[in-house]
Amino acid sequence: MIVTTAQLFKHAYGKYAVGAYNINNAEQAMGLFKGALLSKAPFIIQISKGARNYTDKRMLEAIIRAAGEIFPDAIFAVHLDHGDEATCYDCINSGFFSSVMIDASHDPFEKNIEITKRVVDAAHKKGISVEAELGMLGGVEEDIKVEDGHATLTNPAEAEEFVKRTGCDSLACAIGTSHGAFKFKGKQSLHFDVLQKIKARLPGFPLVMHGSSSVPQDEVARINAAGGSIKDSVGVDTAEYLPAAKLGVTKINIDTDGRLVWTRVHREFFRDKPAEFDFRPPGKIFMEEYAKFISSRNHLLGSANQLDDLRASLKK
Repeated sequence: MIVTTAQLFKHAYGKYAVGAYNINNAEQAMGLFKGALLSKAPFIIQISKGARNYTDKRMLEAIIRAAGEIFPDAIFAVHLDHGDEATCYDCINSGFFSSVMIDASHDPFEKNIEITKRVVDAAHKKGISVEAELGMLGGVEEDIKVEDGHATLTNPAEAEEFVKRTGCDSLACAIGTSHGAFKFKGKQSLHFDVLQKIKARLPGFPLVMHGSSSVPQDEVARINAAGGSIKDSVGVDTAEYLPAAKLGVTKINIDTDGRLVWTRVHREFFRDKPAEFDFRPPGKIFMEEYAKFISSRNHLLGSANQLDDLRASLKK
């Protein structure tokens, strides 16, 4: 069942965070749905501009529709990740998305408000939720690249003003995470002080954490042992997921970790079976491995075993 992110956040707020996972193909979709039902958790499917262009946006939408039929017990939102204004309107008008993210965080504060307000007005007319972003995360994700020196934490006072003036349904905050596999150098924690200040100014309002992959070191080690060359990669401590959720973070984005699982499975498979050329056997392995990964992350997010209670609350 496709629901809006606003519906998911209403149930999750202050208790757990909903995992938001980016997908690009059928194997990821199957693993995601299997893992979500294995852990009995709601989830958010994130589709980026790059994913929509990877094959064709209609192909990816058809895969998700089919997965929804194959797994009828699943409860999830379909969300545009890091959309510009034109892409947001395209998704709003598609009749498929239940949520969009307008990312005008690179624009000046007033321009960000102006663009976000236009998207909110268009989306709300069709009952679609809108996530906006304030502050800039460092790192690289597809066509987004922000040097560490230009990354800025979200200003709590600006966050309060921004939400009131735009009417957005959730806000992605910059609190120390970054995009991509190369997040932190050494030990670095989230800026919980900033998060607490934002929550104090926006009590009950859903916040979003981007760039929240943990970059598991065992995955990195296995990739490198199978011929990869991923170095100096450190992610978010998964022990910080639930504390963030308790402070109003209702959505945590995890993309890089899934790519690491895919890379590890395929590198090891073809290393161990160099004469093999059929891509389906590693694809089947990946679907099962990704399902286990999704289930493990949902337990860390606190969203595991929330599905039945959520379903009951949606009927009220």
